[in-house]
Amino acid sequence: MCAALDDDTETLKAEMSCGHAVTPESLTGWCRSLLDQGQFKFLCPALEDGTFVKCGAEWSYQEVRRLAVLTTEEMEHFEKTMAALAAATYCEYKSCPVCETFVEREDLTNLSVLCTVCTADKGQRYEFCWQCLKQWKGPGPRSDRCDNDGCINQDLELLKNCETTSLPQVAGVTDCPSIRACPTCGQQVEHDKTGCKNILCPRCNKEFCFVCLKLTEDCLETSSYFTACSAGVAPRQTSIPTWKRN
Repeated sequence: MCAALDDDTETLKAEMSCGHAVTPESLTGWCRSLLDQGQFKFLCPALEDGTFVKCGAEWSYQEVRRLAVLTTEEMEHFEKTMAALAAATYCEYKSCPVCETFVEREDLTNLSVLCTVCTADKGQRYEFCWQCLKQWKGPGPRSDRCDNDGCINQDLELLKNCETTSLPQVAGVTDCPSIRACPTCGQQVEHDKTGCKNILCPRCNKEFCFVCLKLTEDCLETSSYFTACSAGVAPRQTSIPTWKRN
């Protein structure tokens, strides 16, 4: 038996497909908060009775739309936001710095990207750097930088130089980098300093330990949600994982 999402026993609730009960207002609020965090998949946050294990069942948008009783404006907001987040998650695209056409990067290990629109307009091959967004300079393909001055990976610099933080509710964690890259997809995340040491990546939906950077199930083999990891605090990351989508 699982715990309900709402403790109020007087208010009419709808039963979700996973068996948990929730009021339409709470359902709307929870799903909106997920969208605000960049999460377009709606996962049940209820805890199994007597445990800290989240249900994690995914609710379809059709189910949410029906049971949350969304207004026309809310449906429009949800659908536009979900479409934008899904595109950003499953496609690697940026605007060409010259023509502003959206260009998709198919090879995630190559920073040199061809713009077919500019190539056609100029009558010669035009490539730009995915990292600094300037016309590509130097030999390619390359995964670290082009030869333009100032071409650095800002995300990697942030991982290397971010401040440290503590997790007050996790024993022994007082000096941990405040920003981590998800070990599965490379998405940068921060811990809100509440609850356990694990965090759910808003991009790939993988749960991992913010402290040791192992996937949650691997971390919990030798520690628990609120105790220090057996491997200690993982050092600052010096590379960003590339998401290998299946």
